[in-house]
Amino acid sequence: MKRVDFYQLSRDPAERVVPLIARATKNAGERALVVSGDAEQIDRIDKALWEMLPDAFLAHGRAGEPHAARQPLLLSMSCEAENEARFILLADGAWRDEAFAFERAFLIFGESALDGARACWRMLGEREDTPDRHFWLQDGSKWREGP
Repeated sequence: MKRVDFYQLSRDPAERVVPLIARATKNAGERALVVSGDAEQIDRIDKALWEMLPDAFLAHGRAGEPHAARQPLLLSMSCEAENEARFILLADGAWRDEAFAFERAFLIFGESALDGARACWRMLGEREDTPDRHFWLQDGSKWREGP
């Protein structure tokens, strides 16, 4: 893993942030795997990907469905990238060690997962192969890099 981006939510839920990161991932020519252990959150993300950016359609599908391997953006409850994604978005705020197999990870978390995100930041910093880490905070409708 080369980089981990921590996105601390304060205004918007993950469902509003995932499409923005997914669009940037697509524009970078990368595939992504969006992971959440919450099936209802996966449903909300799926809906947001259809509705939030109508002018920039984000082709996507769900793990285990036909053509999952062809999807540039795959929604899943596990870290298995059927689409051979190199980027992983952990939409439920829970770090999974399987993310180390990806080139870049995005940990998207709210207030309730703040302690876990801090522990993850420290854990990554203690590794011999420490990835480049960035911390992002919502500042109104924009994102700014935090301390």
